[in-house]
Amino acid sequence: MYRGSDLGDLIAGYGPNYHVCLMYVICVACLLSFQGADFTDQSGYEAILQRLQDGRHMCKDVEELLKMRALAEEKYGRDLVAIARKAEGQTEIGTLKASFDKLKAEIEKTGNLHIQLSERIKEEVQKIEAFREHQREQRKKLEEIIEKLQKPKMLLHKKTMESKRLHEQRCKEAEEAEQAVGKKTNVTTSTHRQSEKVMNRARLCRQAANLAEKQYKWNVDQLKKMCQDWESTYRSACEVFQQQESERINILRCVLWDHCNLLSMQCVQDDDCCEEVRMILEQCDIITDNNCFIKMKKTACRPPAPIEFQSYSDMDANGGVRSVETKRLSVMLPGMSFSGYPEAASNSAGSDTSAQQTGGGPEKYMVIYDFKAQEDDELSVSKGQVVTITEKGEDGWWRAWRDGISGLVPGTYLTKISPQSHSTRLAAAHPDHNPIK
Repeated sequence: MYRGSDLGDLIAGYGPNYHVCLMYVICVACLLSFQGADFTDQSGYEAILQRLQDGRHMCKDVEELLKMRALAEEKYGRDLVAIARKAEGQTEIGTLKASFDKLKAEIEKTGNLHIQLSERIKEEVQKIEAFREHQREQRKKLEEIIEKLQKPKMLLHKKTMESKRLHEQRCKEAEEAEQAVGKKTNVTTSTHRQSEKVMNRARLCRQAANLAEKQYKWNVDQLKKMCQDWESTYRSACEVFQQQESERINILRCVLWDHCNLLSMQCVQDDDCCEEVRMILEQCDIITDNNCFIKMKKTACRPPAPIEFQSYSDMDANGGVRSVETKRLSVMLPGMSFSGYPEAASNSAGSDTSAQQTGGGPEKYMVIYDFKAQEDDELSVSKGQVVTITEKGEDGWWRAWRDGISGLVPGTYLTKISPQSHSTRLAAAHPDHNPIK
């Protein structure tokens, strides 16, 4: 064993194997530092087990810390993503809108980065959990081996101590018996029979003492072998425990170091996102945004004309300027003028234009000019089509139905057809159709 100043000489003698030597010396120091005060004292071994148990609790504490940090990062990231998606800013225009949109995008990006950070922290937690379980299984096997050696060692130690007491007792009895023989030989009055009885007793006591001594020596030898096995096993266990403790400290140190590096990287990424927003804000220009608003929302370049005097004779009953036709009569027949209708039109609707409702129910009319709807309530029709009229307006626009679709059409574009002519047209179009059936 190396102690004191010899430790430096031992390390120097190993040369390149300095670290191997150092671990060996540390293991020897661990073994020498946790020996029991006596053979039955297990306080050193219990102290090592307590240290390993405390190390296991420390691993759990680090896991719990990282788990809570991962949950906080995940919640923070999801909150940032929700904030970025809820923010609107759709009423803004120009470069300020671009800056605001960039800010929302970078906030969402930052949130996603924090969510990714939480996932990486969870991976570190899983590594610690796997490492802790591996050490627990390894330590459990060693503890079982040591427990198996402890029980027979303690039993053999107890047996040896009992054989020692028995040996001492037998030796004491043999000495007393031999002293009694000496006293009897000095007394002349003792009979031969008494002397022989005392001598036999002394001889038996000596034989018993010899047997006890032999048993005591055998137990001591067995105990020495057991102690050698125990010391070898204990040394191996201390080496494993020392290695476990070194690995635990190293991996926890590395995990905490990596955790700080992850947080530093996240801070740099957060600052990069802010820098991206600042670069866009540098391009935000007040004049450009004002010009953009003028270009998008301008109405007229000149003020409205002044109000002019209008004669009462030029105004209609509603207070407006008299006009020859209403708004809907702006749709004229081909070749029609405001002075009158063409001859074809005079033969079509006739006096029906002044009626509001068809007297005998829906009537069939044929389209004589193509008409394309210009308003949502109008119906497009083509020349030659047959429509059903359900209402005739005073303004010349009639309610027509065709193929299940209703809409307004100008009455001047239609001509009434009789039921006989309609049947004739239907038969011509469909020879197989029999209107009587």
